[in-house]
Amino acid sequence: MKTSTTQQRTSRLKFLLVVCVFIAPIIAAAWLNFSGWQPSGKAYGQPVSPQRNFEQEHVLVRLADGKTWPWRDTSPRMTLIAMAGPDCAARCVDALTKMAAARITLNNNMSRLRLLYVGQPPAGAASNGMQAYWTIGTDVDDQLAAYKPTSPDSVSALLVESDGTALARYPVGFDPSGLRKDLQKVIR
Repeated sequence: MKTSTTQQRTSRLKFLLVVCVFIAPIIAAAWLNFSGWQPSGKAYGQPVSPQRNFEQEHVLVRLADGKTWPWRDTSPRMTLIAMAGPDCAARCVDALTKMAAARITLNNNMSRLRLLYVGQPPAGAASNGMQAYWTIGTDVDDQLAAYKPTSPDSVSALLVESDGTALARYPVGFDPSGLRKDLQKVIR
């Protein structure tokens, strides 16, 4: 009889140990979440805070053909918005070229990223092939002004989710190779 009770206790202890193995991570995750800890990955863009959804806010970007930019596309594609400061010249065009090249490095997934340039195109945009990569538009109600750089010959960028939610901001002086790495993480 004693062996039966010992076996029963051993079985119960094993069962409790298995339950603890599954419950411990849940409790730890809940504790970390309530304490405010969030995992930090290496991202080069800055999070957009407060969170904005350009579709819900009805941010109008008018394209050269008179149509408005569809934040929600027929297929789920992200949008990389570039905005240049005044007098977009050599550094500005170089940054725009590197941003377009970052899209090309996505290989088979490059169709999942749309490039939108908002503002006055740089001088010679037609001759340097910018329109082959970028869709050019204007911010009708100036709702993107907070993200537009004020320094001459500079570019900033925004990465926007396929539902119109702004994910990351790349301020003036951002690293284009860091942008490329971020794009490769989020577009798969």
